[in-house]
Amino acid sequence: MMQATPLNTHGLPFLGKHAIVTGAARGIGQEIALALATHGADLCIVDQSATACEDTCAKIRALGRVACAIGGDTSDAAIIGQIQSLQDGQHFGPIDFLVNNAGISPKNPDGRKRMIWETDPVEWKRVVDVNLNGYFNTLRAILPGMIARKQGAIVNISSLAGSRYTPIAGSPYAVSKGAVEALTRQAAGEVAPHGIRVNGVAPGRIESAMSAVAGADFNEDIRKSTPLGRLGQPADIAQAVVFLLSPQASFITGQTLVVSGGRGL
Repeated sequence: MMQATPLNTHGLPFLGKHAIVTGAARGIGQEIALALATHGADLCIVDQSATACEDTCAKIRALGRVACAIGGDTSDAAIIGQIQSLQDGQHFGPIDFLVNNAGISPKNPDGRKRMIWETDPVEWKRVVDVNLNGYFNTLRAILPGMIARKQGAIVNISSLAGSRYTPIAGSPYAVSKGAVEALTRQAAGEVAPHGIRVNGVAPGRIESAMSAVAGADFNEDIRKSTPLGRLGQPADIAQAVVFLLSPQASFITGQTLVVSGGRGL
């Protein structure tokens, strides 16, 4: 796995900042959390269970940063109270950064997407609940504190499937990610007067345990159709998130940055 390179090698630009990253027990979410810790941030990891977060938290602490975990389903509105309780200074601290990354993309056992006519309504609702409503819940939890302090930055992880057809993403996933991009724009406009920025990152095909399920032949076809000639790495997404949260992006809001190696041009 590629290692995150500090944005500012002469210091820790996120030192003293507190960040929440959802879906960070593994994969892209874990890489994002470690990149933020590398730049000095303290982290609260949110995932299905606190136990699942132990590996990420241990790696963050090894970097000399504070790490805590919330075990819970972001699609459950109860997560709002759990996140709000962090911000009293005793348990963690005021939240400066939020990265919404938790998401699901159900597939058939062979890694093939389920077509619209194969998709159960219960599965449709579950994908939208996690991928969209989960983002809504975390925004509700942290925005009042950011507004009170007149500062904060948020990144919502979308997908290339949110803005164009892709052969691997099922309809509920694509629809939920398109809605995330709309939510990103709307939230950015609403909170801009309060000094808060909201942006998105839309990954293309990223090498991961999840993408491997589709098989080597499928992934090789995607690689060949990618102008830069490779699949993405989790660190590619993490670096984009670091940039959008950083002061270098202080005049960027309401945008979704596509990180796909040129795929989808």
